[in-house]
Amino acid sequence: MSDEQLRVLAEEQAALRRVATLVARGTRPEEVFAAVVEEVGRLLPVDLASMCRYESDGSLTWVAAWGRAGEHFPVGTRRKLGGNNLGTIVLETGRSARIDNYADSCSGAIGAVAREAGINSSLATPIMVEGRLWGVIAAGSIQKQPVPADTEERLASFTELVATAIANAESRAALAASRARIVAAADAARRRIERDLHDGTQQHLVSLMLELRLAESSVPAELEEARSRISRVAGELNRVIDDLREISCGIHPAILSEGGLGPALRTLARRSAIPVELTSVIKHRLPEPIEVAAYYVVSEALTNAAKHANASQVNMEASARDGSLRLSIRDDGVGGAVPAGGSGSGLVGIRDRVEALGGSIEIISPAGHGTHVVVQFPLELDLAIDSPLKT
Repeated sequence: MSDEQLRVLAEEQAALRRVATLVARGTRPEEVFAAVVEEVGRLLPVDLASMCRYESDGSLTWVAAWGRAGEHFPVGTRRKLGGNNLGTIVLETGRSARIDNYADSCSGAIGAVAREAGINSSLATPIMVEGRLWGVIAAGSIQKQPVPADTEERLASFTELVATAIANAESRAALAASRARIVAAADAARRRIERDLHDGTQQHLVSLMLELRLAESSVPAELEEARSRISRVAGELNRVIDDLREISCGIHPAILSEGGLGPALRTLARRSAIPVELTSVIKHRLPEPIEVAAYYVVSEALTNAAKHANASQVNMEASARDGSLRLSIRDDGVGGAVPAGGSGSGLVGIRDRVEALGGSIEIISPAGHGTHVVVQFPLELDLAIDSPLKT
């Protein structure tokens, strides 16, 4: 092998390693796509490189572009398949393809733009993700001589890494969507239980108490002992109703369903065992899963502040802007909270609930300086997500 061949091989391996590192780190697919076409463009003797995704409506979407492709096929471009062009050939055959004379043999909507871009010779290799054709990586040249014969093989070496990145992203998206659906289903079950307790059991007990009070009032004066006994039973029943109301509220607060997050947070602040200063609060309704998650995050944070932080004051803020909900709960307690085990175990549940809905949480709790919980939720949810790579 000549020195030049060794140099080319070393450059190719270095490019593949750089892409493999991005994939291993779980880098966002869009960033991997951009890196791949740039590596391809700089590594191969071509003037443009691009990556495209097949759509269910028979079109092709450009997800990355390098060189002249960025001018004529910018990211987001969508073209109908059909005719004689690389996208259509790869779709029909499932194999790599090349066209060495665009002026005479390329056609269709994609071919027309390719000729406008001055492409003379190009090739494409399929991206197969878990046995299905996902898209293509293509590279082309405006030179008169065809792209070298070994370019297909060199281009194909990148497609496996791209396929791995896509498969990983789809798996993460499926897991996230599954977690979000589980949270939503659990919250729906809590609402049904709360409604059943409120409309069924609680109302039945209230009716019984009213009947006992009526019976108490009708007991003759000479039966004072019987009257006292009925009164005690009615009093105990009233306490049972109060306990049931508290349990029902803990399962799913009715005020959250009726009034939304703003009134629910104000209720939490009033009921808190320590003073809460609510500096800002939401005035309009948000997606139900977000409202429920935010309520329980704040509830858990206030419980931790009262039980474990020895705090004397909590400052709370809730604001919705730029497509996200931001919660800030800061106490003046002892700090040192950790989201695992011991007194900080409730923070694990907070993190799980937040991340299940695509949110983020930051817990700042230096020893002796209080705890600050900052949470952000996206306000647009899709509980049926199957891939972040689809449009």
